[in-house]
Formats: sequence, structure tokens, C-alpha cells
Amino acid sequence: MHDLSLWAGFVGAWLLVAGPIWQAVVELRDEEFEREKYTAAMDVVPPRAPVSAWWWLVPPVHFVLNQRSKGRWQDEIVAALPDEDFEALNSFMAKVRGWMLVGAGGLLIATKETYELVEGNEWPTWLFWVLLVVMAWAAAGQAAVQNARADRAAEQRRRAAPVP
Repeated sequence: MHDLSLWAGFVGAWLLVAGPIWQAVVELRDEEFEREKYTAAMDVVPPRAPVSAWWWLVPPVHFVLNQRSKGRWQDEIVAALPDEDFEALNSFMAKVRGWMLVGAGGLLIATKETYELVEGNEWPTWLFWVLLVVMAWAAAGQAAVQNARADRAAEQRRRAAPVP
């Protein structure tokens, strides 16, 4: 019964990683987010001024200055967007942040459950790291494969549909 409990926790936790990744792909793919509108706004805003390479002598300062410059540039792009495009971007980013939090929470739980599976079976510690990487890859890969499959099915349906 103990082994069943360890495996159930392991599989269940990784489903809590794969599920949100897939749901995020589905939901964000359907979001009315047209990248072309934002690249057009980027063309209107002048390119951001690079941070002096001299600041690499003090890397933390370079990092802060670079982040501030990037933030100001992004704020200018957002200000150049029409209201409806700003709302679409805001909605899209809110959903991205939400799914990132859900996925990160699932990953933390899956990490714990993976460790408990390895520890409970007295497997070597290196196997924990292998399982963690393989399962994270499998969770993300599942979403990519399902998304590609859905795109292929939609394309085949479009090609098979009679043109009016």
C-alpha cells in the first residue's frame, strides 16, 4: 500500500503540471492576441538606448540599469497602443501570469512527490534529478504534441471543406 501511495502521489503531482500547461496552451491560443499590432507599435517607438558597456564593471548596476531601460521602452510601446489592443494585451498577460503560477505550484508539488518516490524506494539521488528533468520535459512535450495534433486536424478539415 505504501508503494501505491508513493506512485499515486508522483503521477498525480505530474498531472498537476501537465494539465495547467495544456490548459494554458489551449486558452492562450484562443485569446485574441494579434502580435502584428504590437510589432507595429514597436516600429512607432524609437529603439531603446543601450546601457553603456562600462557598467559591466559593476554587473549588478548594469543589470538594474538594463531592466529600467527595458521597462521604460516597454511602457512607451504600451502607451502607443490603442485602448482595445491594450486591453487585449492586458488580458493575455494576466492569463499568462495566472497559468505560470498554477504551473509553478504544480511543479513544486511534483518535485516533492518525485523526491518522496525516490526516497521511499531507496533509489539513488541522481535518479531524482533524472526523473525531474524527464517528467518536466514530458509534461511540456505533451502540450506541444497535442497542440501540433490539433493544428494538423484543423488544417486537414479546412482543406477538406468545400469552398463556397
